Amino acid sequence: MKHAALITIPLQRPTTLNPTTGLVGLAVSHNPHERLRVLYTKILASLQTMPQDAAYRKYTEQLVSERYNHVKTEPNVEELEKKLNCGQIEEIIFQAECELALSRKMSQWKAWEPLIEEPPANQWKWPI
Repeated sequence: MKHAALITIPLQRPTTLNPTTGLVGLAVSHNPHERLRVLYTKILASLQTMPQDAAYRKYTEQLVSERYNHVKTEPNVEELEKKLNCGQIEEIIFQAECELALSRKMSQWKAWEPLIEEPPANQWKWPI
């Protein structure tokens, strides 16, 4: 009885594990302060296109300004992570990138404007 030849295929990892943080899929940031400075500046500029009384602008501006002040005043990355209290610095950078994308979308959507038509009665009532 003949045996089929075994074919071995080396497995490739789809993503690499960050050896310093243990985070999969997030590259190590070699200059996190500069990256966050740029991102927070862009977010704040994007928020300037919205009315001052828009809820998203008001609360996001407050949060981003607070985080930006920590970035400017805390040179130690580990201490900065503790002050921001949002995970490791690579996660904080990712959050800032997502917030920048959202702020640009919010400007496009003009969520602060009145609705085009009135919502149906009891739309937000639950249970019906």
